[in-house]
Amino acid sequence: MAAAAGQAEAEAEAEPEGRRPSAEDEAASPASRRLVLPRSWLSPAGGLPAGLERWFPALEVLDVSGAGLEALGAELLGLGRLHTLLAKNNRLGAEGSLPKGLAGAPLGRSLRVLNLSGNRFTRLPAALLGLRRLQSLSLGSNRLHSIPAAIQELSSLEFLYLGGNFITSIPPELANLPSLSYLVLCDNKIQSIPPQLAQLPSLRSLSLHNNLLTYLPREILNLVHLEELSLRGNPLVVRFVRDLTYNPPSLQELAGRTIKTRNVPYTRSDLPGNLLVYLDLASNCPNPKCGGVYFDSCVRQIKFVDFCGKYRLPLMHYLCSPTCSSPCSSASQSSTSQSESDSEDEAIVAARRMQKVLLG
Repeated sequence: MAAAAGQAEAEAEAEPEGRRPSAEDEAASPASRRLVLPRSWLSPAGGLPAGLERWFPALEVLDVSGAGLEALGAELLGLGRLHTLLAKNNRLGAEGSLPKGLAGAPLGRSLRVLNLSGNRFTRLPAALLGLRRLQSLSLGSNRLHSIPAAIQELSSLEFLYLGGNFITSIPPELANLPSLSYLVLCDNKIQSIPPQLAQLPSLRSLSLHNNLLTYLPREILNLVHLEELSLRGNPLVVRFVRDLTYNPPSLQELAGRTIKTRNVPYTRSDLPGNLLVYLDLASNCPNPKCGGVYFDSCVRQIKFVDFCGKYRLPLMHYLCSPTCSSPCSSASQSSTSQSESDSEDEAIVAARRMQKVLLG
């Protein structure tokens, strides 16, 4: 899909420039499928010309990039065959920059590729979240500070470009996009990756370079289709962080651990509902020699995983207590230690699968 989007941008052809659409245009080019809109065709107020649907009923690709537009008006809504809309490097971003009723209009049903990079959006426009058939969305080089959880509504999305913004975190809901293959979050201020991201079943390329990452979740090894991972320009490249801060478990957690590890029998009628829910939240310690569980109290620790025999990536994992003997390597362990060997064995499948790990 990403390749198709690029081809659509490259093939956009210009109509006659230097004048606004006229009766001659209407008669001469009603079958035009691709149009790069000249600035001379803009309305006196600087908006899109009225009548686009009437002049170009067969239009499939429209490029209005660099036109100085402050809004995309209702003139677009009737373009029921338009599948690619390029509106890069404009002045879009204020309230009302996108037409009302977009999702329910013919354009909303036909649109597959939307490029709004190089504009002034400070948040993802709510009008976009109803585009259930959209496959490619680019909002790079805007002023976004967050990604809304409602991004999961774009259920057909395959390509998402949000590089060059001010995003600090990634919502777990992003993992609910079943077709997402290319995710670009480079050049932001992201400090951590939610482990839920490993649930993206189709992800092939993940660009995270030039952020503030100090570790990766160990679950990233579960991205079975991932072929390219870009990490250059992150703190994890030049320094590795090991955080052993540990809050002692509460009495409730100690009791819950005892019940789980010793397999103490109980029925639904034995305990209050809130305690039954609590016991169901137990997480297994990743150390196979431990067999313990934890609830809220755990030790964050970095393990180093070998990729392709060249890079060692710091992946975050959790232990049930500081005294638990981790099977994973740390910065202070010898390269010949058994725990490091275990870590490398765990990553060998991912290392073979990964084609590119870009650190510098």
